[in-house]
Amino acid sequence: MKALLFCGVLSLCATCVQAGPNINIGTVYDYLDGDKSTYLKRVFNGGSSTAFVRVNIFEMTFDAAGRATEHPLDNNADGAARRTGLVASPARLIVPANGMQALRLLYVGERDRERYYRVRYVPVVPEREDQFAVSEAEREQYKASLTAGINIMAGYGAIFFVRPKHTRFDTKVHDSATQYRVQNAGNSTIELGDYRDCSQRDPRECLATRSYHVLPGKDFELSKVAGRVYSYELIEGDKKTKVKLQP
Repeated sequence: MKALLFCGVLSLCATCVQAGPNINIGTVYDYLDGDKSTYLKRVFNGGSSTAFVRVNIFEMTFDAAGRATEHPLDNNADGAARRTGLVASPARLIVPANGMQALRLLYVGERDRERYYRVRYVPVVPEREDQFAVSEAEREQYKASLTAGINIMAGYGAIFFVRPKHTRFDTKVHDSATQYRVQNAGNSTIELGDYRDCSQRDPRECLATRSYHVLPGKDFELSKVAGRVYSYELIEGDKKTKVKLQP
């Protein structure tokens, strides 16, 4: 099975009662279509105090086995913004309690192939070097407010897909005696959403539902098992198709 099951959450405590900031980034898979150069992302703060959020971007590359390597994308040494790749504007967010702040993800560069980035949204206690627009007194006041209770700084990582300028989807299903093989013959990632492996006799008897991303040139393979039914929603950009495979 060569499809990728991304894990987008860095840390999470969904049931904890906490003081301090509590951010939510919405979807953890975001796509920049071939005819777009910017993407609007909203960061919400449902906590009881202001969230100071640092946005870090890493480019992802994959080897032949589908293993990812992340390369940090920083500004140039002189402080100037990078001229190519994915850029967050602004890269430092101040999100008020029970409020929202928006940023734009801008891609500059060639769109001859698909590119992949991990965008991390990390709440921090502001320090002087973090370049948040707050005074020293405000920083100290914020630190003091966090000492009053238990604080959990939960950060999130989203996967950002930059589709090629001329996006082409071409998904093929190969049916052999022992397996199904879903092939991505296009040039942009497809998603097999809400993938289910269920009993043919009792549709309520299913394995855990999952979603898979299949990169260009990669396959999703599954062995045929008598008495099992496989189904998923094929997502090709804005197009969604229900698929059911039954031996």
